Amino acid sequence: MHDARVLIDLGDEAVRLLARRGYQLDLSALEALQSRRNSGIQAGDELRARSKQVAQEVQRTAKQGGDVGELKETARALKEQVQQNEAELEQVQQELTDLLLTIPNLPDDEAPDGFSDADARELRRVGEPPRFDFAPKDHVDLGEAMGILDFGRAAKLSGSRFSVLRGAGAALERAISSLLLDVHTRRHGYVEHAVPYLVNRRTMTGTGQLPKFEEDLFKTGVADRDLFLIPTAEVPLTNLYADEIVPPAELPLALTAYTPCFRSEAGSYGRDTRGLIRMHQFSKVEMVRICAAEQAREQMQLMVSHAEACLQELELAYRVVALAAGDTGFSARLTYDLEVWLPGQETYREISSVSDFGTFQGRRAGIRTRDEKGKPTPAATINGSGLPLARTIAAVLEQHQQADGSVLLPKALHPYLGFARIGADGTPAAE
Repeated sequence: MHDARVLIDLGDEAVRLLARRGYQLDLSALEALQSRRNSGIQAGDELRARSKQVAQEVQRTAKQGGDVGELKETARALKEQVQQNEAELEQVQQELTDLLLTIPNLPDDEAPDGFSDADARELRRVGEPPRFDFAPKDHVDLGEAMGILDFGRAAKLSGSRFSVLRGAGAALERAISSLLLDVHTRRHGYVEHAVPYLVNRRTMTGTGQLPKFEEDLFKTGVADRDLFLIPTAEVPLTNLYADEIVPPAELPLALTAYTPCFRSEAGSYGRDTRGLIRMHQFSKVEMVRICAAEQAREQMQLMVSHAEACLQELELAYRVVALAAGDTGFSARLTYDLEVWLPGQETYREISSVSDFGTFQGRRAGIRTRDEKGKPTPAATINGSGLPLARTIAAVLEQHQQADGSVLLPKALHPYLGFARIGADGTPAAE
């Protein structure tokens, strides 16, 4: 969440920056609320000072044997004014907070102009997309032919946009998740966490999912509590440190978790409905880093390298792009997407997003550290996928498919699987 004073000080520059995201900032409305808040605080301070002064006059006059009736009446009136001021100030503060919660992060200058994936700027390509001497299949045709993917029975259980992995397919998901967690914890220094999959409204607000994206969330409840199924482990991992001051010596924090993710995908119907690309439920290994504000960009670049290492372990061709300002997530100021090559679609598709949030989430969630003078200050947060299992499986099946309908698996997975190939009939094979 923004500091209102910063936006007001930026003035027309804040309006310009947010316009790059397609957001129209009503600067006059923000200034009016901030002015009312400041005036209310000043008036409250003056009323409390006057109330204290009258209370002292009551005591002094009573000791001297004087008539305190009129003074007590003044004291009562001042008390009522203080209470009224506090109620009005609370209302103004809530209005200001509600407005600030709807304003997205300011985009970084590095983010190119534009509002769609077509406006992204390619930074680099890594690995050569495989070339086949046969017509490559997409992961749906491959997986269903091998019997390791079953979308029909998943639809019977839950409807569209769910999947069932069977036999070698289920083993493949388990192996990839173990490999990814080992890479992040043993090589990259992340601390693995097992976190709740249901979180409260305050937690969802801290990372920016609420209030703007409530329609995208699966919601449930217990008694009088609202609970939400997590759309990503970013939510619980980041909020582990909500309302805390993290000592500078402990930064940067590096956290990871393997969790299911639940997304309604509201507004996306008709897009990517085939296969494992856009699911209501999927599993993912997530990375989160919390650091001092001045470390954010360096930590983001480091996280990008960690996501790339996972793709390289799986021998997958991919590219890295900087998202356009208008296509960047609500809480992020800059996002790099890693896009993996899918031969079945003959295109690159997003498999990981790494985002620098600056202090935006730190302010919303109350995650702070201390500056060089020891003063509490908002911490910066970075998060990224490392990696989502469904899209990773799709890429492994498609890029490593063979002419006979089998899939030759990346060498890094062999120790986790105990086999090196999935036959055309779904049977695991040594070679």
